[in-house]
Amino acid sequence: MHLFEILIILHVVAGTTGLAAFWVPVFARKGAASHRKWGRIACYGFVVAGVLAIAMALLSLFGPEERLPSVTDRALFDGLFGWMMLYLGLLTIGFADYGLAVVRHGRAREKLRGPRYQIVIAAVIVSAINCGIYGARIGDPLMVAVALLGLAAMGLQQVFIWRKRTPYTQAYIGEHFRALIGMGISAYTAFMAVGLIRWVPEQVFNPLVWAGPSMVGVGLIVWFTHQANRKRPANRARSLNT
Repeated sequence: MHLFEILIILHVVAGTTGLAAFWVPVFARKGAASHRKWGRIACYGFVVAGVLAIAMALLSLFGPEERLPSVTDRALFDGLFGWMMLYLGLLTIGFADYGLAVVRHGRAREKLRGPRYQIVIAAVIVSAINCGIYGARIGDPLMVAVALLGLAAMGLQQVFIWRKRTPYTQAYIGEHFRALIGMGISAYTAFMAVGLIRWVPEQVFNPLVWAGPSMVGVGLIVWFTHQANRKRPANRARSLNT
């Protein structure tokens, strides 16, 4: 068995664990024991899957064997299964790292400004720029779109981390939720890159299939933000009265 095949098996195990555990904290009561437990399982599963995705992307780009010789457009293959897979792996890790860190340090944001977290964010930004430039060069709008989404997400995280005005007390909860939904989007998208080529190879370059996780994730973010905005005035009023 080749190294690439071993990585795929491990990636599937880790990714399946994360994908299965992901929905429990989404719908469980926030802050409950099940929410925390399954949220950590999902994060750790996705981080492992992200690391393995990076390894597979590097093998696809620089390994001695040509991956999927049936794909004749090698520039597009290198883009989707090389540079975009590398970026999505880093993006998944970055979202998971930030989603956990913002709960731990949400009320002490200066800790998020240190090298430990800023290096991870910088790695995601660099890989997103590279993904977008490569996509623009080969004329693939999908790579450009996912790169722009990642850059926007990292920008929003940096706004929360670096802004001088102290956010309202529960602001970190929204950051936590959006980061972990983003983690799910990037993980589902990267995971599909491994599965689709084997299950439905004729659909592997279909942009609508790749856009599915983003559409669901953005919908969840919009819904959560709407719910949080409805509750925020009551929380502010309660804090003023105490």
